[in-house]
Amino acid sequence: MSRVAEELDELNTPGRSNGLLDVFRWRFLLSLLVRKELRVRYRGSVLGLFWSYVKPGMQLLVFYVAMGKFLRLDEAVPNFVIYLFSGIVIVNFFSEVFNNTTRSIVWNGDLVKKIYMPRELFPVASLWVAVVHLLPQLVVLMIAALFGGWRPGPLNILAGLLALLITMASGLGLGLLFGGLNVLFRDSENFVELILMMATWLSPVLYQWSRVRDALPPGLWTLYQLNPGTTAVQLAHYAFWVPAEPVQQYYAAHPDPGPVAPSLMMWTLIALVSSSLILVIGQFAFRRLEGRFAQEL
Repeated sequence: MSRVAEELDELNTPGRSNGLLDVFRWRFLLSLLVRKELRVRYRGSVLGLFWSYVKPGMQLLVFYVAMGKFLRLDEAVPNFVIYLFSGIVIVNFFSEVFNNTTRSIVWNGDLVKKIYMPRELFPVASLWVAVVHLLPQLVVLMIAALFGGWRPGPLNILAGLLALLITMASGLGLGLLFGGLNVLFRDSENFVELILMMATWLSPVLYQWSRVRDALPPGLWTLYQLNPGTTAVQLAHYAFWVPAEPVQQYYAAHPDPGPVAPSLMMWTLIALVSSSLILVIGQFAFRRLEGRFAQEL
């Protein structure tokens, strides 16, 4: 009888969820939220999803002219355009995941107040929208890399997948944390904008890792490497930039410093652990705050 009573009590308890695990059980609703967000975002837009090509293309052009031509980094870094583009793709993906998941609860305030569903569906839907925008950029990057002599092996492909995994976990974790706080304190959006403004410069997107190592004391260099974004960008370089023939030839003649920071495998394991920890902390904070969402909205 006690077992039956416990099960009935569990059935009668409204609003209980298993956090991100419930997303798998609500897959159909998740797909509807993704489609809704895409429709709302491109309502009245002529170019629609084509903006996924235009925005990173313009960003690449500006950075390439400013850093590559004006500061002549294209003379010091072989295949600089692919080096730059692979880093931009990762940073843009992180920025969209973090930014949109932070705002996802507020954007869907009417649904949150009217019906019950796992609140995590909204941040995860924003994550999948970011994936939809990422895919065209990856296609363009791979085509450009092929023209640049890209010849990837299994380790390079694995590095690219790990870069995306680390970026998704850390972006979603931070989005859950700041998304919950954003319902209570709208200043959270401003903090997110400050973090994203620095994201491009806190990872080796526009410069080489060796410049940071030479400029920082060992303690700060270690702190720089502990940033999951730093590892994700270096993994993207290892996936799309390092396998190119011009890069291989250059570093065969100039082995020091190498194309990526030493002990990349160790830093990858650390980044996987730290991004997973960020996701767990974000989910914990989100679940502690979600009971106040309907009231505050």
